[in-house]
Amino acid sequence: MDIEDKIRKIEEEITKTPYNKATSHHIGKLKAKISKLREESIKRGSSGTKGRGFTLKKSGDSTVVLVGFPSVGKSTILNQLTNAQSKIGAYEFTTLDVIPGVMEYRGAQIQIFDIPGIIAGASKGKGRGREILSVARNADLIVMVLDVFNPHHQELIMDELINIGIRPNQTAPDVNVKRRKIGGVKVASTVPLTHMDEGTIRSILNEYGVHSADVLIREDVTIDRFIDSLDNSIVYVPLLLVVNKIDLVNPSYLNDLQQNMQNALYIAADKGMMMDELKEEIFDHLKLIRIYLKPQGKKADLEDPLIVRKGSTVEDVAGKLHREFLKNFRHAKVWGSSVKFPGQKVGLDHVMEDKDVLRLIIKK
Repeated sequence: MDIEDKIRKIEEEITKTPYNKATSHHIGKLKAKISKLREESIKRGSSGTKGRGFTLKKSGDSTVVLVGFPSVGKSTILNQLTNAQSKIGAYEFTTLDVIPGVMEYRGAQIQIFDIPGIIAGASKGKGRGREILSVARNADLIVMVLDVFNPHHQELIMDELINIGIRPNQTAPDVNVKRRKIGGVKVASTVPLTHMDEGTIRSILNEYGVHSADVLIREDVTIDRFIDSLDNSIVYVPLLLVVNKIDLVNPSYLNDLQQNMQNALYIAADKGMMMDELKEEIFDHLKLIRIYLKPQGKKADLEDPLIVRKGSTVEDVAGKLHREFLKNFRHAKVWGSSVKFPGQKVGLDHVMEDKDVLRLIIKK
């Protein structure tokens, strides 16, 4: 029996088991078994795909992957956003390899990948789906592209991403499990736990071979979220939802769709509609900011910003420039929205904001 058959059998058992307080321990144990099997499947898939054309070579400030069913217009989007020339055809499976392009926006070099269209069952290996989706695991942002005529594909693609160990638009569970050699399992929580009790926690930990540990929980976790905290294969990637080909439907249909899917960006890539808005959404979802550097005795370079993540400190910026800047750091001066007055003296822990001007003072 292969891994997918084992998972299917356990899922059937979960479906047949009524969920209540008495069965929660058993369900938690079953879900933990599925998680371990999927983790094993992901590891096998990644080791078995070497040299087969789906390795993602990162460059630039961030990496974006376009994910969607065949013929939703990903290639057209890539060509509109970047300098790439991805083959376009009005038939399925046009893109047979990963096509990279670079989007230059607000001083950032953002690498965008058009990957082959996925199909239902991709995470289980159909249509080389596991290889294809593995590219999305390494991205800084996933752009899910839907055909305006098939909005229901959103749920199908989301399931495929989850099955391959991706948690779109989620943050890692605020759970800390510190393993110990002896002493049993001790659970502490800073919030009331309404989805699981201590017995369920112990059952899940036992399934992972953890019999002694200090468990600290800082959120009201579900069984699935607690299991995710133990699974090293899980990745947390932001996702932008895009609905394409809106020029092909009538206003009434589009209006109804927009009411039902309010978190999506609606575009017509073939006509170049909403491309600027898409660029801006990608930049914002990546949480990138621009830092302008001011050398001593010179004006700030406002043409070529340094691109860093939102929340970056002076220490992060200095380290990105050169490790010697950190080693010989004295202090810094900042002009911009992150300080109270222009040229304010700050230390390494100062958090930078978009369009800040930074001057590093280095020991001579």
